[in-house]
Order: sequence, then structure tokens, then C-alpha cells
Amino acid sequence: MSDDEELTYAEAGVDIEASEAATSALVGAVGDIDESEYAGLLDIGDRYLALATDGVGTKLLVAEALGDYSTVGIDCIAMNANDLVASGVEPVAFVDYLAVDEPSEEFSEQVGDGLATGAEEAGVALVGGETAVMPEVIKGLDLAGACVGLAPKDAVFPGEAEVGDALVGFPSSGIHSNGLTLAREAATREYDYDDTFPLGVADDGDGKPSVGEVLLEPTRIYTYLLDHLREREVHAAAHVTGGGWTNLARMGDHRYEITDPFDAQSVFEFVQREGNVGDEEMHRTFNMGTGFVVALPEDDAESLADETDGRVVGEVREGDSVAIRGLELD
Repeated sequence: MSDDEELTYAEAGVDIEASEAATSALVGAVGDIDESEYAGLLDIGDRYLALATDGVGTKLLVAEALGDYSTVGIDCIAMNANDLVASGVEPVAFVDYLAVDEPSEEFSEQVGDGLATGAEEAGVALVGGETAVMPEVIKGLDLAGACVGLAPKDAVFPGEAEVGDALVGFPSSGIHSNGLTLAREAATREYDYDDTFPLGVADDGDGKPSVGEVLLEPTRIYTYLLDHLREREVHAAAHVTGGGWTNLARMGDHRYEITDPFDAQSVFEFVQREGNVGDEEMHRTFNMGTGFVVALPEDDAESLADETDGRVVGEVREGDSVAIRGLELD
């Protein structure tokens, strides 16, 4: 396609609707367990044992291009731990799976350092992992993992927002680990990953970051919120990952009116500009500055925002859509 045509996630190579249909078919084969929108819950008596699994996706291709795998382990921990937090579950342990076409001590060490950093931030134990060398299956490497958590049965969020709830949002750190297929396609139309990022990102003392470094900004970890959330009547939470703002619909069939979202970081402006990506496609694909959203009564919302780095970003109404920045997403 020509550079002036509007780029979409599907045209870049990922069809969200097809992916969700395939996932639903796979989930249909799962045995008799309780399920939240973000984790499998196994009844072990007075508690739930919860499990979540996820990977880093094509963010690994940016790491490969820069020869810098030091942050992707953080992403892997974050994507799993955040899903457990969205269910009201405390993450406790993590195992990783690294598949490579050929072993490399250098990038394995970088991946391991990132996993250790992410585990410390998330408060989980790294209890093992697997490295598979599969040159006929893998080109480069793939990184995924699984996180185990525990929660008293009365601590798990109901999972259904209520009409009249306030929505408290928490800022993302940037693009996180979703939508990188679209972001990479847009970013590399006119730039290389090692080119200086052209928009307003502060100089950290080592010079302005490159395009690739901005894309590799690690996914934020939200485990620090769990104690604050459990002290309140949280009805549901959404980890804003693949599918962007449509993830709010995982809290139930309501209208989610977003009136004060966090500003989108400059990486999103860059992707939108370089890929000629429409506003709706951006909000259906990326977190656009807000990485985690909680639905709870209005009286609890203000105190939650005051005690954390969150703020009230909207409210739950009757309906069946997400309204944000003049868009209607359904």
C-alpha cells in the first residue's frame, strides 16, 4: 500500500475479530474451571488459584533490530501480572518460556535480567522456565510466560460494572505490548529504529531516544494498586491491552463515557502520523495513554484517585459502547 493510504491493524497483519474468534474456539475446549475475563480461576477450597498466560508479541522484532532485549522480560511479567490484578488476584509466581532458533548467551542474559526486574516490581517469584531451541519452527526468538496467583474468594472482583459507577483510570507508560504490528509498520515507513525519535521526548542525559527505544518502553506493572482496590467496592477492572479501549466492554454491556482520559504519549502521535491511522483505529488498537481502568462506586472513586496516581476518567451509563474523544466504539 502507498504511504499516504490509511493504515489499519488488519492491513498490517492482525485481524482482531479473527483472533478473538480463534481464541473463543480454543477456550471452548477448556475444562470445568471458573473464569474471569482475564484469568482462569481454580477453586481450591477457601481460595482461588488463578492462572494467566501471555507473551510479548512482535515487540520482540524491535528488540531484535536494536540488539537490545533488556526490557522485554519486564513486558512479559507485566502482561501476565496485570491480567491477574484485573481479576482481583495477587500474582505470586511466574514461569517463562523462551523459544529460539539458536542459543545465545548474550540475549538470554538480557531477557533474564528483564524478567528479574519485572518480577521484583510485580512482587512475584521466578520459579523456573524453559528454553527451547527449535530452528525449524522459530526464526529469532519468542518469549511468553505464565503467572500464578492466589486470592480469597471474597477478594475476586465480581467482574461486572454497574450503571452509575465511576471509572478511575491509571496512566500507561507508552505503547506497552499490544499493537506493535501496526506500530512497527507505521514507524518504519520513513524511519529506521535507530533514528532519533522526532517528537517531544525528554533527553534523559544520554541524548534523545531512538524510535526503537521509544517503542520498547516497558509495559507498566499495576500490582501496586491491588491493596488499594481491595479496600474498596471494586465491581470490575479492565487491563487496556489488545483491542484498546474496547476492553472496557469486558466489564459488562454498558456505555462507558470517558470524559477525562490521560493524554496519549507522543509515541501514539508518531504512529498515527506516520501510518496515517484514523482516530478510531488508534483507540481500537492502543491504550492511548491509559493502561488500566477500574469501575467502582463514586464515593470510593475519589478516594482511590487521591491515594494513587489515578483519576476519575468517566462513568458507566446505560447503553452498549465506549465513548471517548468524540468517538463511539462498539
